[in-house]
Amino acid sequence: MENAISAKDEYNIKKLNDINPYKKSAFREWIESIVFAVFAAAFIRMFLIEAYVIPTPSMEGSLNVGDFLFVSKAHYGIRTPMTVAMVPLLHNTVPVLGKESYLKKPSLPYYRLPAFEKVENGKPFVFNWPVGDSVYVTSQRSYTVFQVQNEPYYTVDDRELAQKVRKKEFVVRPVDKKDHYIKRCVAGPGDSLRIIDKQIYINGKPQENPLHLQYFYNIQVPQGVSLSKQKLDSWGIDFGDSPDRGPLFRNGVARLFLDSEQVQKLKTLSPDILIAPHAPTPNPSGIFPFDPAINSTWTVDNYGPIWIPEKGKTTPLNVSNLAFYRRIISVYENNTLEVKGSDIFINGTKADSYTFKQDYFWAMGDNRHNSEDSRMWGYVPHDHVVGKPLFIFFSTKEGSLKNGINWDRLFKSASK
Repeated sequence: MENAISAKDEYNIKKLNDINPYKKSAFREWIESIVFAVFAAAFIRMFLIEAYVIPTPSMEGSLNVGDFLFVSKAHYGIRTPMTVAMVPLLHNTVPVLGKESYLKKPSLPYYRLPAFEKVENGKPFVFNWPVGDSVYVTSQRSYTVFQVQNEPYYTVDDRELAQKVRKKEFVVRPVDKKDHYIKRCVAGPGDSLRIIDKQIYINGKPQENPLHLQYFYNIQVPQGVSLSKQKLDSWGIDFGDSPDRGPLFRNGVARLFLDSEQVQKLKTLSPDILIAPHAPTPNPSGIFPFDPAINSTWTVDNYGPIWIPEKGKTTPLNVSNLAFYRRIISVYENNTLEVKGSDIFINGTKADSYTFKQDYFWAMGDNRHNSEDSRMWGYVPHDHVVGKPLFIFFSTKEGSLKNGINWDRLFKSASK
């Protein structure tokens, strides 16, 4: 071979290569290339940047259904994998089969590399759904076990869920395989939060609201007023703003999630148009901390006060405030918690205070009346934080390519 190469004898070089027993076949080269590509993509996805798509309207106005965005896993500190046996490039389920895409064992302990920056109040962030450890998974969505227990009407709306509940077919997931959520961080460790008439107050100060904050409205348009679909679409009002994602108006009546700018534009249709904001009612069993002694009068518009736990801080602990911290102590921070009469025992020792092991955050969607967020399930632990949204790289109208592409949303920032 060396002689043929030095003599530049292409015929013999080709002949020798053809009979070389160590030569890779074309099939083998393709397999090796595919394996390398999958490994490289999985490495980038696991440690650096991952692509996500917005599936629900909970952040509508800021991040819309059908937005595809890149999320940095390095900004808030790279979280090393806890679940190590998994199907590459899948999060927690195998498409079509609907089976979990990983094995719970072997597993590694939680560890996070140093962060470039902290999770900032007022900015969106991606995290694992804190209460998503025990869930019923249907073709529609995931439901927590306690959610279904507290709000049985879910089984009426989702027959598949009703069947799974009867059979007790729920899935128990590790932290890094819980569903991904994206919301806005509205309060951080050590903050006190209160919502008064829809306005968020942090440590007693009103906070700046996102530009396109949305709420639920009941609307009635007088007869004879033109409701041009084209005009409504130009205002950003479409079937995605309807709770049942159906026709916007029926006989001039609509129930829509809108921002203040859209409300003002609708009012220009007629001076007689009626637009009434929806007024949520108290729901102690459906609102954190699920204790009527604490939140019997709370609603999603008038909520709190509530304190966000901070690492190293100690809080007094008694049966009156235990509802705020029960899940933190027993689930997020892995302690044994028992209540005997008016006494609280942590890891077998009577306790009248508790010192937190990690930071926590409070997350809320910009579509305030159409978002399952911290108001429904509580705090986001620091070990559940996934990453920082960077920018929108693709966007389909209402999550379907057949509806068209939102060209004006491409390459917009996803962190405002």
